[in-house]
Amino acid sequence: MQKIKAGIAFPSAAFGLSRKQVKFFKTLHKTPEVGDVVYGEIVHIGEHSNLENKSARIHMIHNGSKGIFVFGNRYAPDFYEARIPTEPVVEVDLLARSGIIGTVHSKNTQRKDPTRVKILGYVHDEHGNIVNTKNHPVFTPKKEAKKFPRAKMILVCGTAMNSGKSVAAASCCWALSNLGYRVRGTKVTGTASLKDILHMNDAGADHYADFTYLGYPSTYLLEEDEMLSIYNKLDLKYANNPKNYWIVEFADGINQRETSMLLNHPEVRKRLHKFIFCSYDAFGAIGGLRILKEKFNLTPDAISGVCSSSPLHLKELNEFTDIPIFNSFDANLNQMEKLLI
Repeated sequence: MQKIKAGIAFPSAAFGLSRKQVKFFKTLHKTPEVGDVVYGEIVHIGEHSNLENKSARIHMIHNGSKGIFVFGNRYAPDFYEARIPTEPVVEVDLLARSGIIGTVHSKNTQRKDPTRVKILGYVHDEHGNIVNTKNHPVFTPKKEAKKFPRAKMILVCGTAMNSGKSVAAASCCWALSNLGYRVRGTKVTGTASLKDILHMNDAGADHYADFTYLGYPSTYLLEEDEMLSIYNKLDLKYANNPKNYWIVEFADGINQRETSMLLNHPEVRKRLHKFIFCSYDAFGAIGGLRILKEKFNLTPDAISGVCSSSPLHLKELNEFTDIPIFNSFDANLNQMEKLLI
């Protein structure tokens, strides 16, 4: 094994790891697994020209920059669909600035080709074991069974990526914390990125986490039992007090595999206190309402997202539905109190 020099990029996809756990690397002819950690070098700058570290600092990267990277899958209609390789590889694609790597299968044509990473070796701990993020969660819940009543769960979903879910979730955190309630914020599905949960923290959530706290660089293509385990562990950690509120975001759209899986599951549905549905535009919201009813038998308590900032979108929506709409970019505290409490 060779020693990894200090001062390298340590991205947020490896959130649960400490520097002392990534001291060594070794060249291996190995088929990657989700969560495997490698030491790599940037060999071509493409779409991503920076990395987000564990403290959310953004590092510029260049050809020759070295760092820690984590194998994972990604589902991002605005960027890439990508998966971990099914055989040993020497070079891979950088899938997100959080340091996730894999092989791009398709990309949005508005995006550049991915940044390329050369694998120098698999990271090993001091005992010679390959380091995998799934073996290093930030926490393990002390309780195994949920006690009811629990914190009131407000679920935020949307039509697609970038429909305004994270802003809506942050607005809920802001409103409830300003109304005197204690709030916890979590993102259950998606791709590693600290931005969304830190936005919840900025808006008033005094505790926050996502799936990376449980060792997962992303949730795309996880089996249902793993997805439910992530959801339940976050529930057990952050939603035990019935006096509190638990704001939960599911990434991407309601037709996306993992979001759809959880929306259909009784464990999630029985926890719903309020359901917020987000859309980029009015027509997306109208179509989404139909899918929610037909596929999930769900009707949201409120509509928000990017469309909520446009008077014309609001006019179109109000002609179709009487479901309340709140502007997540300029939230009204009195309206939010009526919608969320």
